[in-house]
Amino acid sequence: MVPVIILILVILGGAIALTVIGLRTPEMIDNRALQNRLEEFTAKGETVDLRKLELSQPFTERVIYPIARKLGELAIRFTPQNALNSISRKLELAGSPAKLDPTMVLSMQFIAGIAFGGIVALVFTLGPTKVATGQLLLFVIIFAALGFYFPQLWLTSQIQKRQKNIRKAMPDALDLLTVCVEAGLGFDAAMSKVSEKWQNELSLAFARVITEIQLGKLRREALRDMADRIGLAEMTSFVAAVIQSEQLGVSLAKVLRIQSDQMRVKRRQLAEEEAHKAPIKMLIPMALLIFPSLMIVLLTPAALRLMNSGLGQMFGL
Repeated sequence: MVPVIILILVILGGAIALTVIGLRTPEMIDNRALQNRLEEFTAKGETVDLRKLELSQPFTERVIYPIARKLGELAIRFTPQNALNSISRKLELAGSPAKLDPTMVLSMQFIAGIAFGGIVALVFTLGPTKVATGQLLLFVIIFAALGFYFPQLWLTSQIQKRQKNIRKAMPDALDLLTVCVEAGLGFDAAMSKVSEKWQNELSLAFARVITEIQLGKLRREALRDMADRIGLAEMTSFVAAVIQSEQLGVSLAKVLRIQSDQMRVKRRQLAEEEAHKAPIKMLIPMALLIFPSLMIVLLTPAALRLMNSGLGQMFGL
């Protein structure tokens, strides 16, 4: 039994190590850049030894990450274009977490599928209980499919988390936009103030819009692209109202104040909806965890007394 546990731990460790590569933070990506190390050596006036510089990189960056990248590139060759477009769209809606790309997501899917299927195969093959080959193959296929779709589920959760954060931040951001516009700032300058004031997903989206406008893109196109990248109905409505006010010459401050009030009402309605769902969600842990424990605590003394009484002797207990 000990060798089986050791093999399972080794496979789990390898799968976790390869998965963490795809989930690494942007700071880790920046720190691993060879360009930064080259600039550091140049600033010190030292002679640059490329081999020594390469060996100074972490093992994951020198070996494991390139292997995972090659695996993802190989998987892309056999993946339909629609699937790649779907992954790219999900990454865009999720805000490109940890700077992932479709190659790394595909690599994570195959690694997770192989790890899940391999663990199940090892458990049933080397374990004390033996199963038929057909059942073993069925279990391996089921768990491999679960592992394959696990990164997709993680992406979906990241999308929902990002959209929830943006929805919560929109009323306050629109209030600040309204104050800035009423104070005499232009809409672009007001968005810059919002991006400087906060550090959240909405401020990052506004900062990207400002950058695109500075690079020559039309404001309405940059705003529409932002709404597409976020995928929220509230953001689409806000962008449409801003574009229409610009085209029709309506007061932008009045439009922003109306949008802010609507967003606040929408946020309160969503909070009330979540509050109404809470009792129903609490039924599952109560029925499966709390009620059985209470029954054991309350009925066990009574059951023991019945067993020791004449009634228990009558039934042979």
